Amino acid sequence: MGKKSSLPIIYLIGMALVAIGFCCPMFSGKILGSSNGFNFINFKNSSFVTIGALLVFIGAIAGILGCFIPSLSILKMVGLIASVIGGVILVIGFTTNGGIYKTIGKGFIKHAAFGFYMLVAGWVLAIVGFVTKK
Repeated sequence: MGKKSSLPIIYLIGMALVAIGFCCPMFSGKILGSSNGFNFINFKNSSFVTIGALLVFIGAIAGILGCFIPSLSILKMVGLIASVIGGVILVIGFTTNGGIYKTIGKGFIKHAAFGFYMLVAGWVLAIVGFVTKK
């Protein structure tokens, strides 16, 4: 028989979906065009949206790294929590900021593209994988 892998595969797939979903178009529409997560990062006018977008992506990458470095297993939990909190900050930022973000906030689900759904599915898989340790 083969050696059993200690790699948390469900968690890893979930966090990879979060990172990939962040890079894919998350929102679309006539006014918005097609915007991925990197379009929300603006260092000139730093806001909640910038902080939230950075937390989502950096948390996903930290969670993926935590899977491959056994001595940093706490990084998996920190990455997952940071990513989910970043998503909450993005939602709050969309509904309170003006301009294009307010447009997204009004029709949040109506403007969502496949990257947004990959992000949510990745969070669900990562939470299930973290709780079950698989």
